[in-house]
Amino acid sequence: MLIRNANQSKILSLSSCLKNIKICSKMSFSIDYNKNCFLKDGQTFQYISGSIHYSRIPRAYWKDRLLKMYMTGLNAIQVYVPWNFHESTQGVYNFTGDRDLVHFLDLANQTGLLVILRPGPYICAEWEMGGLPAWLLQKPNIILRSADTDYLQAVSNWLAVLLPKVKPWLYINGGNIITVQVENEYGSYFACDYNYMRYLRALFRFFLGENTVLFTIDGNTDKEMTCGSLEGLYATVDFGTDTNVTEAFERQRRFEPRGPLVNSEFYTGWLDHWGDSHAMVSTEKVIRMLAEMLMMGANVNMYMFEGGTNFGYWNGADHDRRYRSVVTSYDYDAPLSEAGDPTDKLLAIREVIKMVRDVPPGSMPPAIPKFAYGFVTLKKVGNISSVLSTISPTGPVKSQYPLAFEELKQYYGFVLYRTTLPRDLYEPTPLISPLNGVHDRAYVSVNGVYQGLLERDIVLVTNVTGKQGDTLDIFVENMGRVNFGSKINDYKGILSNLILGKDVLTDWNIYPLNIDEAIAGGWPHSESFKPKSPIKKEQLFGPTFYMGTLQPNGLTWDTFLKLHEWTKGQVWINGVNLGRYWPARGPQQTLYVPGSLISPTQTNNITVLELERAPTHLKVLFMDRPLLNVTANRS
Repeated sequence: MLIRNANQSKILSLSSCLKNIKICSKMSFSIDYNKNCFLKDGQTFQYISGSIHYSRIPRAYWKDRLLKMYMTGLNAIQVYVPWNFHESTQGVYNFTGDRDLVHFLDLANQTGLLVILRPGPYICAEWEMGGLPAWLLQKPNIILRSADTDYLQAVSNWLAVLLPKVKPWLYINGGNIITVQVENEYGSYFACDYNYMRYLRALFRFFLGENTVLFTIDGNTDKEMTCGSLEGLYATVDFGTDTNVTEAFERQRRFEPRGPLVNSEFYTGWLDHWGDSHAMVSTEKVIRMLAEMLMMGANVNMYMFEGGTNFGYWNGADHDRRYRSVVTSYDYDAPLSEAGDPTDKLLAIREVIKMVRDVPPGSMPPAIPKFAYGFVTLKKVGNISSVLSTISPTGPVKSQYPLAFEELKQYYGFVLYRTTLPRDLYEPTPLISPLNGVHDRAYVSVNGVYQGLLERDIVLVTNVTGKQGDTLDIFVENMGRVNFGSKINDYKGILSNLILGKDVLTDWNIYPLNIDEAIAGGWPHSESFKPKSPIKKEQLFGPTFYMGTLQPNGLTWDTFLKLHEWTKGQVWINGVNLGRYWPARGPQQTLYVPGSLISPTQTNNITVLELERAPTHLKVLFMDRPLLNVTANRS
C-alpha cells in the first residue's frame, strides 16, 4: 500500500508537471560557481532583499508592508521563522491567524517577492531566547544548539512539522522560496559543534531535497566564519556601514572561493535596550555602502527593512557585562517605520536600486492613517492579592524552596512567590539575592504594601519591615530571555534562595499567573467584576491593575499610547498584549497600537498592569506619532 501510494503521488506530480510543462521546465534556482552568481531559470540573478518579521506585524498589515517593499524595488524578502512562536507549548503547533506562515508566503508570492527563508531552529533576531522554546529548559543540563540528544530530538520533531509546510513554496517546486538558511550565525556560539551542523544539514536535505540552495550566515570574523560554515552549505557574511566592503567580501571568498558575493544582513539601523539612547544609522552611510555593493554585483539583504513590534513577551535580551532587555519597539531605524510608514531612508534606497534595475512604476503606497484619540482616565482594579483567584485559578504550588518558571511550566510573564516573615522586623532589614538569583525583576510587598524591588545584576538588596507571620509577596517578572551568545539557557524566576537578615526564606506558595488568558476572556471589564474605589494615594504603589475604555469614533486608525508619569508595566488593548512600557528608563515612551486592534463601533477596553508607581492623574494618552528616543535613566 505504501509503495502504491508513493507511485500514485509520483504519477500525480508528473501529470501536474506535464500540464504545466512550460512552468516546470523553467523554474530553477542554483549557484553558478563558474560565473560567481546565482542562476534563476538559467539566467544570472542578483537579489536585493529586505528583512521583515511576520511575527512582529499584525496579519492585517502584512500585505501593506510587502507591497511597500516591492514598490521600493526589492525583488526578495528575508523571513525568520521563530520556533517558539509556533510551538510555545511542547507538541502543540499553531499556524493560524498572526502565525499563518503559509498565508504570509502566499501574500509575498502574489506581490511578486521571492523569499529567503531563515527557519532556524535558532534565529537570534532580538527575539525571546533567539526563537528557541523555553520548554527546552525543562531539561536542566541541556546544551542548546549542540548535538545534545534531547535538543536534537526536539529539533527533529519541530523541523518534521515545519519543513514539509514550506517545501511546496520552494521556487523549484513552483513557489517563491529561493534559498534556505541552516541555523543562524552559529560561529558566534561557543559550542562550535560540527556534528550538530551536519545533523541539521541532513535534516534539511531530507525534507527539502538535494536541489535546494542551503546557506549559512556569520559575522565578519575568521572565527565566526570557521565555526559557522560547513561543506554543502553556502557561506555568506553579514556587516554594516562601519565595515570595509572589499575586506568583508575578501573574507567570504576565503571560505567560498567561488560563487555569488552575499551580505545577508546589511544593517540599516540597530536595536534598542531599555536605558539606551535610540539607535540610528544615517541614510547617507546606508545608501553609499548599498550602492557600492550593488554596483559590484553583490546580493544584499537589508536588515531590517521593517522591524515591527515585540508584542506581548516576545522581546529578547542581551547579556554582556550585565543583563539588558530589548525594548518593545523593533523600529530599528529601518526604511519602513515600526508602523510601516515609508521614510526618507526608504526613498533614498529606492533611488539607489534604480541604478541597477528597474523599479515598479507608480507611487509608493501611503502610510496607514494615524489618529490622536486623546486622553483616557483609568481606575484602579486592585493589587495582585485582591485579584489572585482570577489570574491564578489553579492556585499555588507549595515548595520548601523557590522554583524556576520553567519548573512550573510558566514560561512567560509573571509568577508570584509568597511566604511569611519568620520574625518581627521593626527596623528595615535587608532582603538579599546573594547569588544574583532574581531573573529578572522582583517587586516586594508585605501585607500588600509595596516595599521595594530586586533587579538582576543591578539591585541585589532591598529593605523590608513587618511582623512575624506577615505575608511576604515577591512578584517576579520575566523581561525576556537572552537571545544571543553563551547565556541563552536563561532560566527565569527566583533561582536561588533569598536571605532576609540572617534567615533563609522557605515554605513558599508559588502562584503561576495566567494574566493574558483572564484579560483575553474579558476580565476586568466584564460586568461581573466591580473595580475598587476610591483610591488613596498610598495605594498607587506596587503591582496593581488599572482599567479604562476608549470610546469608538468610527475610526480604526493606528495610534500610539503614551503613559506619561507611569513607571513600568504591561498594557492590553481589547485583550491583546501590546508589550512592556518603561518610560522611566526609556528611550521608548510610546507603544504602537495597530488600528486593526481598535473597534470603530464597540467600546475599546484598556488594561494596565503598573508594577511600581502609578501617577495620581491615572491618565493615558493616545497620540498620532511615536516617541522612541527619550532616555530618562541609564542605570
